[in-house]
Amino acid sequence: MKSNFSMVPYMMKRNPRLALSTARNFWTMYRAYGLSGDFPRRLLKRLSLLYLNLTPLCNLRCLMCGQRGIKGTLSGSAEQEAAKSVLPLSVYEKLIREVQKYHPMLYLWGGEPFLYPHLMELGRMIISSGLNLSINTNGTFLEEYAEQVVRDKWSAIFVSVDGFEQINDEIRGKNSYARAMAGIAAINREKKKRGVPLPNLGIVSVVNRINYRYMGDLVKAGQNYDLSWHIINLGTYTCDKVVEENKRFYRENFGVEACHLEAYNTGFNEGIDGEEFYRILTDIHALGSKYPIITVPAIRPKLIQDYYGFPGKALLGRCPVPWSQANINYNGDVHFCADYPDYILGNIQNEDFWTIYNNSRAQAFREKLKNSPRGIFPGCLRCYQNMLFGRRVRA
Repeated sequence: MKSNFSMVPYMMKRNPRLALSTARNFWTMYRAYGLSGDFPRRLLKRLSLLYLNLTPLCNLRCLMCGQRGIKGTLSGSAEQEAAKSVLPLSVYEKLIREVQKYHPMLYLWGGEPFLYPHLMELGRMIISSGLNLSINTNGTFLEEYAEQVVRDKWSAIFVSVDGFEQINDEIRGKNSYARAMAGIAAINREKKKRGVPLPNLGIVSVVNRINYRYMGDLVKAGQNYDLSWHIINLGTYTCDKVVEENKRFYRENFGVEACHLEAYNTGFNEGIDGEEFYRILTDIHALGSKYPIITVPAIRPKLIQDYYGFPGKALLGRCPVPWSQANINYNGDVHFCADYPDYILGNIQNEDFWTIYNNSRAQAFREKLKNSPRGIFPGCLRCYQNMLFGRRVRA
């Protein structure tokens, strides 16, 4: 399977400036593997990625979502209550000034980021600062905002599509497929109309027991969508044992209750035939696609069965995220683990970002991670960020 870096040569042909910026961010991330030995003797002032979770609101209810899925942490009234604490634009403006010098990629997500009331203003602010803007969306609002997005030269759009209409709507909600496809078409029309290459546009598909058999057909059909990539996300799954080990670890080492991992204990990994899916992935990567097809994590294909059948088995290790990335939640909380905001470093409404990024809580987290077996915590075994950036464990 191809590595994430295979996107860079492809992007070089389409947009050299964006490709060079992406390559620099990859280098910052890989460099992070060597920084743990210097910490905490040195302050960190470089980022490859800064994730901004803009809003807890979403118009869909995807089954496996850790926020609004069957075990989501923002079910019912919790979502509306959380939405009252979203950050004003002025806080993001200050944050951009603080990190601008170091050129991180800004990755916007949610919830559904198009439900953040100031998204278009924030997008223009990011682009005018010289930073690259990537966004993860369910695609249902793209048609409405296509003209503004293309005009403002956003860098990249990741659209979540998990299958054709019947499958996608079963997983994500009624009419989600039709609206996402209309959005992709609208972005491409607007790019063609203006004669511009941006934004790069790609699909992200999350594998589960409902859709895995149809992934090959979806990838083949995508060759006609004028995409820049197709990412096959093997999915974030866990089990009772890992959840309890992770809770105990955080309680004993950090004095906090780690409650977010349980949201991914959904069972949607159960029933996936690893050998069959291995053959499907082999066929996908033999397609001779027009654009990169990336499987995340880029594990050895024959470990697919272990990935789904044994979620307590380590297939990736040594997470570099706390040395090269950060996440900012919709309320301003800064944390390292994107889907698990259990251990909070501080809040950008109260302190500047770099102070938080190098404070004693951040030091303690990095030090504990550095000295942990395989360089990960118990709950990191299927973490999405570690799937993207962690190092392979030898089989």
